[in-house]
Amino acid sequence: MLSVFSSPGHYVQGREATAQLGAEMTRLGLGGPVMIVAGGSAQRLLTEAWDRSLSDAKIAYAVHHSSGECTRAEIAQITAAVQDSGSTVVLGAGGGKVLDSARAVADDLELPMISCPTTASSDAPCSALSVIYTDAGEVETYQLVRRNPALVLVDTSVIVQAPARLLASGMGDALATWFEARTCTLAQVRNMRGGASTRSATALAELCYHTLLADGPQALAAVREHAVTPAVERIVEANTLLSGLGFESSGLAAAHAVHNGLTAAPQTHAYLHGEKVAFGVLTQLVLEGAPSAEVDTVLDFCTEVGLPTTLAALGLADADEKTLSAIATRATAPGETIHNEPFAVDAAMTLDAIRTADALGRRSQ
Repeated sequence: MLSVFSSPGHYVQGREATAQLGAEMTRLGLGGPVMIVAGGSAQRLLTEAWDRSLSDAKIAYAVHHSSGECTRAEIAQITAAVQDSGSTVVLGAGGGKVLDSARAVADDLELPMISCPTTASSDAPCSALSVIYTDAGEVETYQLVRRNPALVLVDTSVIVQAPARLLASGMGDALATWFEARTCTLAQVRNMRGGASTRSATALAELCYHTLLADGPQALAAVREHAVTPAVERIVEANTLLSGLGFESSGLAAAHAVHNGLTAAPQTHAYLHGEKVAFGVLTQLVLEGAPSAEVDTVLDFCTEVGLPTTLAALGLADADEKTLSAIATRATAPGETIHNEPFAVDAAMTLDAIRTADALGRRSQ
């Protein structure tokens, strides 16, 4: 099996980075016209900056309002808008689902894609993967696209305007990166791009974890004040770049499969991706028999930054046996990433791990 490392073509991050969008596109030969697929917050925060930056670079653009979801219907609507406009570049601006929709459209139309996240709530911006949801809000499939974004531009002045909960959610998603990378490397399974992990990918995943522990609480305090600080810059990089490179080039395991299982329960739909992944991390550690000290470190971190450690914190305080069994069954469906664990996993084992993770979370409160 060949080793494969996957990454975006170019990554730009910092205060007022949107001002450089036109110049960066020109430097990369992305002359447009560009279709900006944007959520409501992105339009409110960035319209003036887009107009100045793209006008200075003489790049024509149009804006398509996104529903904020990533479904087959949403992708079809965006595809029609891009085709009707004659755009030659697709830019996604918003949260992870907006970026995933834009990425899927760009791939279908064989166009370059630009990621401009307005939150650091997941590791979606850098990847070549879109998570497609059903209209009911359940994960349908992972759609691997052919190319990573040509450009990822992260404006931390915008990131800090988002609710602090979104940054914490990004930390929950990033928290899984090291533990899943470690598992996939041990199991010698294929990563998201079909190859073995590199030492570079696992090192970045481990750096991601240590950055979260070192800077997460301070960065969260700064974002509550809408302040850009060095700790914020490091956590945004961890949530976006380090986690994105680490998960894609090393692989996913039980934590993300448990997230997918949780989406089978409608009670969890109001909770963010990274919040469900964080509980998935605890479940994975229980499933793997991780040392108590490691589990306690993760529990303490989640508690400090406000990530869920119990089923009740995900809307499942009164979940019955049928609901929990449905979650475990969905998490262990054929093809799920839980089967990247270095041992056979079934629904019964997963259900036991979920219950135990919940008990540990309740004990730590």
